[in-house]
Amino acid sequence: MSVLQKYPTPEPIHEIQVAKDTPAQRLDKYLATLLTAYSRARIQQWIHDGAVLLNGQPARPRARVQAGDDIRVQVQPSDQEKAFVPENIPLDRIYVSAHVVVLNKPAGMVTHPGAGNWSGTLLNALLYHFPELAEVSRAGIVHRLDKDTSGLLVVARTEPAREALVAQLKKRTVLRAYRAVCMGQTPTHGVIEAPIARDPRVAIRMCARDLPGARQARTDYWALRYGIVEQQHQVTELKCQLHTGRTHQIRVHLSSQGHPLLGDGLYGGLNTPHTPRQMLHAFQLGFIEPETQQALHFECPPPADYRDLCEQIHWTQEEPFAKNN
Repeated sequence: MSVLQKYPTPEPIHEIQVAKDTPAQRLDKYLATLLTAYSRARIQQWIHDGAVLLNGQPARPRARVQAGDDIRVQVQPSDQEKAFVPENIPLDRIYVSAHVVVLNKPAGMVTHPGAGNWSGTLLNALLYHFPELAEVSRAGIVHRLDKDTSGLLVVARTEPAREALVAQLKKRTVLRAYRAVCMGQTPTHGVIEAPIARDPRVAIRMCARDLPGARQARTDYWALRYGIVEQQHQVTELKCQLHTGRTHQIRVHLSSQGHPLLGDGLYGGLNTPHTPRQMLHAFQLGFIEPETQQALHFECPPPADYRDLCEQIHWTQEEPFAKNN
């Protein structure tokens, strides 16, 4: 199913004449009994927005109807129905072929529309710059970055390319490496293997616990350098490599080891004047180009906010691993 087929266009206008035997009642309640495809709250919003006419005039929010009244309802699209539309949002293109696009997503951009973020997303931008993506499942998006995570991701321009990339992700052959600044001093190298599930106490948070619905996850990390921030807090800059792609995976895994990301308040990370977001950047991406079968590898340096933070840290020790990465 293509992106634009997901939410079909609703019937735009309803012309209604109130039957003679209808008792007087509130307009929103009356319409809710007739237009059962829409919630009463949504109908109330249409009335508030002037999209409902009662006897030729915009209806008042608490208007009542009676027998013989004429009602005209102009159906307004829901947030979901408005979400999958092209928007002229700039994209930082790293690589473009007939089959894939590699992008550098800025921090602050949501990858895919969802509750509270129905516009201004990467998907909206993709549909504008690459209109053919309207015919590709999920607009070609095969993996995501959190809203406040910056860096590289790949998008498929055709359905066969999408299927090939999804297969590579399932086989765990796609290279996805991140640079991160976390709290505390980590070991020089570590492997975190812990299932990730929705936190039962906080709906927007994940946790590294073996709960119902948990999915196995693995993150490898290497210390790049150790330092001190704000003259007292130990921090470590890491290279993290994903073997799975669970929601908030790096953030959850590091927090579970007592090393939350700097700036990640959701998982207990320290916030400073130089951490407008969690300090996490997808800086390496590698995969097999679906059509040519060529191995592609990309690197993208961290953005200005990440670099600015690093300039505020007094680096005390650099690990040998950092010299080659």
